[in-house]
Amino acid sequence: MLYKFWMSVKKEVLLLLRDFGGLVILFVMPLVLIITITLIQNATFKTLSNTKIPVLLVDNDNGSISKTVKNNLSASGSFAIVSNIEGVKLTEEAAKEAVFKGKYQLAIVIPEKLSTDLQIKVNQNVAKILTGFGVGDATQKTTQEAVVGQKEVRLYFDPATQLTFKNAVKSAIDKMISQIETQSIYKTFQDQLGEGDKPIFDQKSFISFKEIVPKVNNKEILPNSVQHNVPAWSLFAIFFIVVPLSINIVKEKGQGTQIRLITNPVPYAVLIAGKTATYLLICMIQFLLMVAVGIYLFPYLDLPILDVTGKMTLLIIVALFSGLAAIGFGILLGTVAKTQEQSAPFGATSVVILAAIGGVWVPVFAMPKVMQYVSHISPMNWGLNAFYDVLLRNGTFVTILPEIIFLFLFFITTITIAILYDKKKRAV
Repeated sequence: MLYKFWMSVKKEVLLLLRDFGGLVILFVMPLVLIITITLIQNATFKTLSNTKIPVLLVDNDNGSISKTVKNNLSASGSFAIVSNIEGVKLTEEAAKEAVFKGKYQLAIVIPEKLSTDLQIKVNQNVAKILTGFGVGDATQKTTQEAVVGQKEVRLYFDPATQLTFKNAVKSAIDKMISQIETQSIYKTFQDQLGEGDKPIFDQKSFISFKEIVPKVNNKEILPNSVQHNVPAWSLFAIFFIVVPLSINIVKEKGQGTQIRLITNPVPYAVLIAGKTATYLLICMIQFLLMVAVGIYLFPYLDLPILDVTGKMTLLIIVALFSGLAAIGFGILLGTVAKTQEQSAPFGATSVVILAAIGGVWVPVFAMPKVMQYVSHISPMNWGLNAFYDVLLRNGTFVTILPEIIFLFLFFITTITIAILYDKKKRAV
């Protein structure tokens, strides 16, 4: 039996070696894929981090609030304020037209008399409060009786702007305006109480936020594009083994090779074992090549290095069981499919779908609620979570054990179904 197994492995290796184009697809294309996508994502990240976004600012106020808004936008380091286009001072209509045509992503329109009207409104509210306590001057009627309408800071966004960017900008501007209002209230109270220039209120924010990230050996673990792309696209490449594997099985059935092997006799389980061993070796070579690219090539491309210090054993274990899951799926597909025209398109499409719902392209947390539940059925999601546990969460073997078990059960289930299906088909 062992001899038949080794002969089955030898047969698969010889078939692969004779198909040079197939080997190129299996080994070279995944490397091109991971390098290209990582370069694009890293360049996009740098662009968002280092490049200032031009923002059209229409200042109809020309007061203290508009000055503060300008200063805060400039101090953020993310925006470049544009007040003129081709030497002409901006109007709201011109800013609106420029943004809606896609020339700029954002325009901010500050209404007239915002600073003065805000101060009037604050004075009214403070005077009412102090009067209620018997501290204020009830004779000051003019300011209190002045009717001040609600002011509106208008934002214009390019229709193609992503929702996340819109929400981030609106949140930042809302926070900025709220701080200005709060400072105005404090200052008015101080003026009404006659305390002079000496502050009587601490205007610093009492609540602050600090991000706490995990550390290993007192070194912070900061996620980057490489730590996502190497495991994600390694999984994609490993599962794409489904296509050539299923095609070879269908080809053997079509050419009569499988019948000749079985009549030797060679049990179908031995043939499956030979294919599993051969293609698992290919999966591991693919994975190790991608890790090598992340460690040795990426630094020369001005990309972050993939840090696998003390993690390589666990990463190999995850890749090994991910490879088994992919091979089990490929063998099942090749066993059930009757023609190459069935196996190839279905195999490629199913791998893309599993990658999409598994979080390879879009993070699972960003998916709709229904799709978040659906993602749990994808073996790519199990493998990706295991890789994240090792690379980003400093997980141990116990941490990744549930995902390993799921991947292995998926392999056992698909192989069992393939053997039973083949046995039933030959018995008919």
